[in-house]
Amino acid sequence: MKILVIRRDNIGDLVCTTPMLSALRQHFPQAWIGILVNAYNAEVLYGNPDLDEVFVYRKAKHRAAGSSKWRIWLETARLMLRLRRRGIDLAIVASPGGERYARMVGARRIIRDKPGQPAHEVERCCALLAPLGLPLAPGPLTPGPLTLRPQPRVVQRLQLAWAAFPGAPGPVLGVHVSSRKATQRWPAEAFAELIRRVLESGQIGRVLLFWSPGAAHHPLHPGDDEKAAAILAACAGLPVLPVVTGALAELVAGLSLADLVFCSDGGAMHIAAGLGKPIVCMFGDSPPAQWHPWGVPHVVLQTPARVVSAITVPEAQQAITQLLPLAGRAGSQP
Repeated sequence: MKILVIRRDNIGDLVCTTPMLSALRQHFPQAWIGILVNAYNAEVLYGNPDLDEVFVYRKAKHRAAGSSKWRIWLETARLMLRLRRRGIDLAIVASPGGERYARMVGARRIIRDKPGQPAHEVERCCALLAPLGLPLAPGPLTPGPLTLRPQPRVVQRLQLAWAAFPGAPGPVLGVHVSSRKATQRWPAEAFAELIRRVLESGQIGRVLLFWSPGAAHHPLHPGDDEKAAAILAACAGLPVLPVVTGALAELVAGLSLADLVFCSDGGAMHIAAGLGKPIVCMFGDSPPAQWHPWGVPHVVLQTPARVVSAITVPEAQQAITQLLPLAGRAGSQP
Protein backbone atom coordinates (compact mmCIF):
# COMPACT_ATOMS: atom_id res chain seq x y z
CA MET A 1 0.00 0.00 0.00
CA LYS A 2 1.31 3.44 -0.97
CA ILE A 3 0.07 6.35 1.15
CA LEU A 4 0.76 10.02 0.42
CA VAL A 5 0.00 12.70 3.03
CA ILE A 6 -0.41 16.24 1.66
CA ARG A 7 0.33 19.15 4.01
CA ARG A 8 0.96 22.39 2.14
CA ASP A 9 0.55 25.16 4.73
CA ASN A 10 2.62 26.52 7.63
CA ILE A 11 5.36 25.23 9.94
CA GLY A 12 3.20 24.69 13.02
CA ASP A 13 0.52 22.93 11.00
CA LEU A 14 3.06 20.45 9.69
CA VAL A 15 4.48 19.81 13.17
CA CYS A 16 0.93 19.09 14.38
CA THR A 17 0.60 16.46 11.64
CA THR A 18 3.39 14.27 13.01
CA PRO A 19 1.19 12.29 15.48
CA MET A 20 -0.98 11.27 12.53
CA LEU A 21 2.13 10.08 10.68
CA SER A 22 3.07 8.01 13.72
CA ALA A 23 -0.42 6.50 13.83
CA LEU A 24 -0.23 5.61 10.14
CA ARG A 25 3.11 3.89 10.62
CA GLN A 26 1.87 2.03 13.69
CA HIS A 27 -1.19 0.62 11.93
CA PHE A 28 0.33 0.14 8.46
CA PRO A 29 3.90 -0.94 9.28
CA GLN A 30 4.53 -2.41 5.82
CA ALA A 31 3.09 0.51 3.84
CA TRP A 32 5.14 3.03 1.88
CA ILE A 33 4.35 6.41 3.46
CA GLY A 34 5.36 9.65 1.76
CA ILE A 35 4.47 13.27 2.36
CA LEU A 36 4.18 16.28 0.07
CA VAL A 37 5.17 19.58 1.71
CA ASN A 38 6.54 22.96 0.65
CA ALA A 39 10.13 24.13 0.85
CA TYR A 40 9.26 26.61 3.60
CA ASN A 41 8.55 23.96 6.25
CA ALA A 42 10.12 20.71 5.02
CA GLU A 43 13.09 20.81 7.41
CA VAL A 44 10.88 20.03 10.43
CA LEU A 45 10.59 16.49 9.03
CA TYR A 46 14.32 15.84 9.34
CA GLY A 47 14.89 12.31 10.64
CA ASN A 48 11.18 11.54 10.97
CA PRO A 49 11.07 7.75 11.52
CA ASP A 50 7.52 7.31 10.21
CA LEU A 51 8.20 8.47 6.64
CA ASP A 52 9.77 6.64 3.73
CA GLU A 53 10.14 9.74 1.56
CA VAL A 54 9.56 13.51 1.67
CA PHE A 55 8.57 15.34 -1.51
CA VAL A 56 9.15 19.09 -1.56
CA TYR A 57 7.74 21.70 -3.89
CA ARG A 58 8.25 25.46 -3.93
CA LYS A 59 5.45 27.97 -3.69
CA ALA A 60 5.67 30.73 -6.27
CA LYS A 61 5.28 33.39 -3.57
CA HIS A 62 8.40 32.05 -1.82
CA ARG A 63 10.59 32.25 -4.91
CA ALA A 64 13.94 34.00 -4.72
CA ALA A 65 14.56 37.29 -6.44
CA GLY A 66 14.99 36.73 -10.16
CA SER A 67 13.37 33.30 -10.07
CA SER A 68 10.59 32.71 -12.58
CA LYS A 69 7.09 31.59 -11.61
CA TRP A 70 7.04 29.46 -14.76
CA ARG A 71 10.17 27.60 -13.67
CA ILE A 72 8.64 26.85 -10.27
CA TRP A 73 5.39 25.67 -11.85
CA LEU A 74 7.37 23.41 -14.21
CA GLU A 75 9.29 21.93 -11.26
CA THR A 76 6.00 21.23 -9.49
CA ALA A 77 4.51 19.61 -12.60
CA ARG A 78 7.52 17.29 -12.87
CA LEU A 79 7.18 16.37 -9.20
CA MET A 80 3.49 15.55 -9.69
CA LEU A 81 4.43 13.30 -12.60
CA ARG A 82 6.99 11.49 -10.44
CA LEU A 83 4.38 10.84 -7.80
CA ARG A 84 1.82 9.77 -10.38
CA ARG A 85 4.23 7.11 -11.59
CA ARG A 86 4.47 5.81 -8.02
CA GLY A 87 0.90 4.56 -8.19
CA ILE A 88 -0.47 6.19 -5.02
CA ASP A 89 -3.21 4.09 -3.43
CA LEU A 90 -4.32 6.64 -0.85
CA ALA A 91 -3.85 10.40 -0.52
CA ILE A 92 -4.67 12.01 2.83
CA VAL A 93 -5.23 15.76 2.40
CA ALA A 94 -4.40 17.34 5.74
CA SER A 95 -4.78 20.99 4.74
CA PRO A 96 -7.25 23.06 2.69
CA GLY A 97 -6.40 23.37 -0.98
CA GLY A 98 -4.47 20.12 -1.18
CA GLU A 99 -7.11 18.07 -2.97
CA ARG A 100 -5.98 19.25 -6.41
CA TYR A 101 -2.52 17.79 -5.71
CA ALA A 102 -4.12 14.48 -4.74
CA ARG A 103 -5.92 14.46 -8.08
CA MET A 104 -2.80 15.44 -10.02
CA VAL A 105 -0.87 12.47 -8.59
CA GLY A 106 -3.72 10.14 -9.56
CA ALA A 107 -4.45 8.79 -6.07
CA ARG A 108 -6.94 5.92 -6.23
CA ARG A 109 -8.58 7.07 -2.99
CA ILE A 110 -8.62 10.52 -1.39
CA ILE A 111 -9.44 11.40 2.21
CA ARG A 112 -10.08 15.12 2.46
CA ASP A 113 -9.48 17.73 5.09
CA LYS A 114 -12.57 18.82 7.04
CA PRO A 115 -12.19 22.55 7.82
CA GLY A 116 -13.75 23.89 10.97
CA GLN A 117 -13.82 20.68 12.95
CA PRO A 118 -13.85 21.74 16.66
CA ALA A 119 -10.72 20.06 18.00
CA HIS A 120 -7.03 20.60 18.46
CA GLU A 121 -5.14 20.53 15.17
CA VAL A 122 -3.41 17.30 16.23
CA GLU A 123 -6.79 15.66 16.90
CA ARG A 124 -8.22 17.00 13.67
CA CYS A 125 -5.38 15.46 11.69
CA CYS A 126 -5.75 12.08 13.41
CA ALA A 127 -9.50 12.16 12.84
CA LEU A 128 -8.78 11.98 9.11
CA LEU A 129 -7.88 8.34 9.68
CA ALA A 130 -11.39 7.41 10.82
CA PRO A 131 -12.45 6.32 7.28
CA LEU A 132 -9.68 3.73 7.49
CA GLY A 133 -11.40 2.16 10.50
CA LEU A 134 -9.02 3.79 12.97
CA PRO A 135 -11.13 5.94 15.32
CA LEU A 136 -9.46 8.83 17.14
CA ALA A 137 -10.62 8.14 20.70
CA PRO A 138 -11.46 6.12 22.61
CA GLY A 139 -9.37 3.51 20.92
CA PRO A 140 -5.92 2.89 19.51
CA LEU A 141 -5.57 6.29 17.87
CA THR A 142 -5.51 8.58 20.87
CA PRO A 143 -2.98 11.08 19.49
CA GLY A 144 0.58 10.60 20.64
CA PRO A 145 3.34 13.20 21.02
CA LEU A 146 4.77 15.39 18.30
CA THR A 147 7.85 14.11 16.48
CA LEU A 148 10.68 16.55 15.84
CA ARG A 149 14.44 16.02 15.74
CA PRO A 150 17.15 18.69 15.58
CA GLN A 151 20.02 18.10 13.19
CA PRO A 152 23.06 17.06 15.31
CA ARG A 153 25.57 18.91 13.13
CA VAL A 154 23.63 22.17 13.51
CA VAL A 155 23.30 21.69 17.28
CA GLN A 156 27.03 21.05 17.55
CA ARG A 157 27.85 24.14 15.48
CA LEU A 158 25.70 26.33 17.74
CA GLN A 159 27.22 24.83 20.88
CA LEU A 160 30.74 25.56 19.62
CA ALA A 161 29.80 29.12 18.67
CA TRP A 162 28.32 29.73 22.13
CA ALA A 163 31.07 28.06 24.17
CA ALA A 164 32.62 31.33 25.29
CA PHE A 165 29.35 33.12 25.90
CA PRO A 166 29.08 34.31 29.53
CA GLY A 167 26.20 33.37 31.74
CA ALA A 168 25.18 32.49 35.27
CA PRO A 169 24.16 29.03 36.51
CA GLY A 170 20.49 28.33 36.03
CA PRO A 171 17.96 27.40 33.35
CA VAL A 172 18.29 28.69 29.81
CA LEU A 173 15.24 30.64 28.60
CA GLY A 174 14.50 30.74 24.87
CA VAL A 175 12.62 33.89 23.85
CA HIS A 176 11.12 34.15 20.36
CA VAL A 177 9.93 37.67 19.54
CA SER A 178 8.37 37.35 16.06
CA SER A 179 4.85 36.68 14.84
CA ARG A 180 3.22 37.01 11.42
CA LYS A 181 -0.08 38.29 12.84
CA ALA A 182 -0.29 41.80 14.30
CA THR A 183 -2.54 40.61 17.16
CA GLN A 184 0.19 38.18 18.26
CA ARG A 185 3.00 40.73 18.60
CA TRP A 186 4.42 41.90 21.93
CA PRO A 187 6.35 45.21 22.04
CA ALA A 188 10.15 45.22 22.09
CA GLU A 189 10.05 47.22 25.34
CA ALA A 190 8.02 44.48 27.04
CA PHE A 191 10.41 41.74 25.90
CA ALA A 192 13.40 43.74 27.14
CA GLU A 193 11.80 44.42 30.53
CA LEU A 194 10.86 40.75 30.98
CA ILE A 195 14.37 39.59 30.08
CA ARG A 196 15.95 42.06 32.53
CA ARG A 197 13.58 40.96 35.30
CA VAL A 198 14.16 37.21 35.00
CA LEU A 199 17.92 37.60 34.69
CA GLU A 200 18.37 40.11 37.48
CA SER A 201 16.16 38.04 39.79
CA GLY A 202 18.37 34.98 39.28
CA GLN A 203 15.44 32.90 37.98
CA ILE A 204 17.21 32.38 34.66
CA GLY A 205 20.91 31.91 33.97
CA ARG A 206 20.92 33.15 30.38
CA VAL A 207 18.57 33.96 27.53
CA LEU A 208 18.64 32.83 23.90
CA LEU A 209 16.94 35.47 21.73
CA PHE A 210 15.25 34.24 18.55
CA TRP A 211 13.52 36.21 15.81
CA SER A 212 12.59 35.99 12.14
CA PRO A 213 15.57 37.54 10.33
CA GLY A 214 15.13 40.32 7.80
CA ALA A 215 13.69 43.78 7.48
CA ALA A 216 10.12 44.51 8.58
CA HIS A 217 9.24 45.95 5.16
CA HIS A 218 10.30 42.87 3.15
CA PRO A 219 7.32 42.05 0.86
CA LEU A 220 7.56 38.24 1.10
CA HIS A 221 9.45 37.47 4.32
CA PRO A 222 9.11 40.39 6.77
CA GLY A 223 11.55 40.06 9.64
CA ASP A 224 12.35 41.57 13.02
CA ASP A 225 16.00 42.58 12.80
CA GLU A 226 15.18 46.08 14.05
CA LYS A 227 13.07 44.78 16.94
CA ALA A 228 15.76 42.32 18.00
CA ALA A 229 18.41 45.05 17.85
CA ALA A 230 16.29 47.26 20.14
CA ILE A 231 15.86 44.41 22.66
CA LEU A 232 19.58 43.60 22.65
CA ALA A 233 20.47 47.27 23.12
CA ALA A 234 18.10 47.53 26.08
CA CYS A 235 19.66 44.38 27.60
CA ALA A 236 23.29 45.36 27.03
CA GLY A 237 25.61 43.79 29.58
CA LEU A 238 23.23 40.94 30.39
CA PRO A 239 23.73 37.31 29.27
CA VAL A 240 21.42 37.53 26.25
CA LEU A 241 22.66 35.63 23.21
CA PRO A 242 21.25 36.55 19.79
CA VAL A 243 20.50 33.42 17.77
CA VAL A 244 20.48 34.10 14.04
CA THR A 245 18.16 31.59 12.36
CA GLY A 246 18.50 32.05 8.63
CA ALA A 247 17.33 28.46 8.13
CA LEU A 248 14.57 26.50 9.83
CA ALA A 249 17.09 23.86 10.95
CA GLU A 250 18.88 26.56 12.97
CA LEU A 251 15.66 27.53 14.75
CA VAL A 252 14.96 23.88 15.63
CA ALA A 253 18.52 23.31 16.84
CA GLY A 254 18.59 26.56 18.81
CA LEU A 255 15.30 25.90 20.59
CA SER A 256 16.52 22.39 21.47
CA LEU A 257 19.21 24.05 23.62
CA ALA A 258 16.70 25.95 25.77
CA ASP A 259 15.15 24.61 28.96
CA LEU A 260 12.02 26.77 28.79
CA VAL A 261 10.50 28.81 25.94
CA PHE A 262 8.56 32.09 25.93
CA CYS A 263 6.85 33.03 22.66
CA SER A 264 3.64 33.90 20.86
CA ASP A 265 1.40 31.31 19.24
CA GLY A 266 3.01 30.27 15.96
CA GLY A 267 5.49 27.97 14.30
CA ALA A 268 8.24 28.44 16.92
CA MET A 269 5.78 27.47 19.67
CA HIS A 270 4.92 24.18 17.95
CA ILE A 271 8.60 23.47 17.27
CA ALA A 272 9.35 23.97 20.97
CA ALA A 273 6.49 21.61 21.83
CA GLY A 274 7.90 19.04 19.41
CA LEU A 275 11.20 19.30 21.27
CA GLY A 276 9.47 18.65 24.61
CA LYS A 277 10.02 22.13 26.10
CA PRO A 278 7.78 23.73 28.73
CA ILE A 279 6.25 26.80 27.08
CA VAL A 280 4.70 30.11 28.11
CA CYS A 281 2.72 31.14 25.05
CA MET A 282 0.91 34.39 24.30
CA PHE A 283 -2.29 34.17 22.25
CA GLY A 284 -4.03 37.00 20.42
CA ASP A 285 -7.18 36.16 18.49
CA SER A 286 -6.29 32.51 17.79
CA PRO A 287 -8.25 29.83 19.71
CA PRO A 288 -5.98 28.10 22.27
CA ALA A 289 -8.25 25.04 22.23
CA GLN A 290 -7.16 24.38 18.64
CA TRP A 291 -3.57 25.59 18.74
CA HIS A 292 -2.14 25.25 22.27
CA PRO A 293 1.23 23.45 22.63
CA TRP A 294 0.58 19.73 22.33
CA GLY A 295 1.84 17.27 24.90
CA VAL A 296 4.07 19.55 26.99
CA PRO A 297 3.61 21.64 30.17
CA HIS A 298 2.45 25.10 29.15
CA VAL A 299 0.77 28.29 30.31
CA VAL A 300 -1.46 30.17 27.87
CA LEU A 301 -1.66 33.94 28.28
CA GLN A 302 -4.66 35.54 26.56
CA THR A 303 -6.59 38.69 27.48
CA PRO A 304 -10.25 39.57 26.81
CA ALA A 305 -8.97 42.10 24.27
CA ARG A 306 -7.53 39.20 22.21
CA VAL A 307 -4.31 41.12 21.49
CA VAL A 308 -0.93 40.06 22.82
CA SER A 309 0.11 43.66 23.46
CA ALA A 310 -2.42 43.75 26.36
CA ILE A 311 -0.46 41.08 28.29
CA THR A 312 1.63 42.64 31.06
CA VAL A 313 5.24 41.91 31.92
CA PRO A 314 4.36 40.79 35.50
CA GLU A 315 1.84 38.30 34.06
CA ALA A 316 4.50 36.90 31.76
CA GLN A 317 7.09 36.64 34.57
CA GLN A 318 4.60 34.91 36.84
CA ALA A 319 3.87 32.32 34.14
CA ILE A 320 7.59 31.67 33.67
CA THR A 321 7.98 31.27 37.44
CA GLN A 322 5.12 28.76 37.41
CA LEU A 323 6.81 26.57 34.79
CA LEU A 324 10.40 26.83 36.03
CA PRO A 325 10.15 23.70 38.25
CA LEU A 326 9.21 21.73 35.12
CA ALA A 327 12.19 22.95 33.08
CA GLY A 328 14.18 19.72 33.15
CA ARG A 329 17.45 21.19 31.97
CA ALA A 330 17.23 18.83 28.99
CA GLY A 331 18.87 21.36 26.67
CA SER A 332 22.67 21.45 26.58
CA GLN A 333 24.20 24.58 28.07
CA PRO A 334 25.33 26.96 25.32
